[in-house]
Amino acid sequence: MVLGELGSRISGAIQRLNTATVIDDKALTICVNEITHALLQADVQFKLVQALSSNVRKSVEKLAAGHDKRHIIQKAVFHELRAMLDAGKPSFTPTKGRTNVVMLVGLQGCGKTTTCSKYALHYRKKGFNPALVCADTFRAGAFDQLKQNATKVKIPFYGSYTETDPVVIAQEGVRKFADAKHDLIILDTSGRHKQENALFEEMRQLAAATNPDLIIFVMDSSIGQAANDQALAFRESAKVGAVIITKIDGHAKGGGALSIGWRRS
Repeated sequence: MVLGELGSRISGAIQRLNTATVIDDKALTICVNEITHALLQADVQFKLVQALSSNVRKSVEKLAAGHDKRHIIQKAVFHELRAMLDAGKPSFTPTKGRTNVVMLVGLQGCGKTTTCSKYALHYRKKGFNPALVCADTFRAGAFDQLKQNATKVKIPFYGSYTETDPVVIAQEGVRKFADAKHDLIILDTSGRHKQENALFEEMRQLAAATNPDLIIFVMDSSIGQAANDQALAFRESAKVGAVIITKIDGHAKGGGALSIGWRRS
């Protein structure tokens, strides 16, 4: 469980700082080095790690004599780690009493279909009435998988074995469930083994046809630092407003998922 191990190593570095007799430059360097090494080994992007190290040191350098350096260092580390995941705006929350459409996008094999069912189940527990639409006509067995997952958690679903146009399926599914007063309609979309124009064009067409309230980029954590470039590529093709990371506890590069939070200047 890479993030659990990462958290333990960061906590350990802070605890050792707390037990140090004197908080001088050497103690600060040891603490920062332990944290940066842990982040790099978890495959967090180098520029992020470099920024964290620099900003923590600057926070301490600004201190006047007599300040509690232990507290300032801990606060600076926490601030920098939180900043990695801060989108700078509130997360999307569906609104009860109206139809909310959420579209999931991502490469093939990232876990979109399974995530759709988990997302639906999560919001059903919050009192919503979700439904699933399979707009993936590219992968053989996609509709069967969604139907199996939806049936297991008893959530209504829509798809087609004969229609080949994902836009038609998406429009019909959204219309069907909106008429049935479902307040959360989740679209599962096609993926590819790599980023390509056909995938992005299909995403744009689906978004234009269904006007989703939120587009979620689903990403396999095992790609590590490549997460940042992949997320940016999807965002340039569609108005991606959120990211869901899958398989995050099963790969040594899971920490690379933190790289998505890095925004280029």
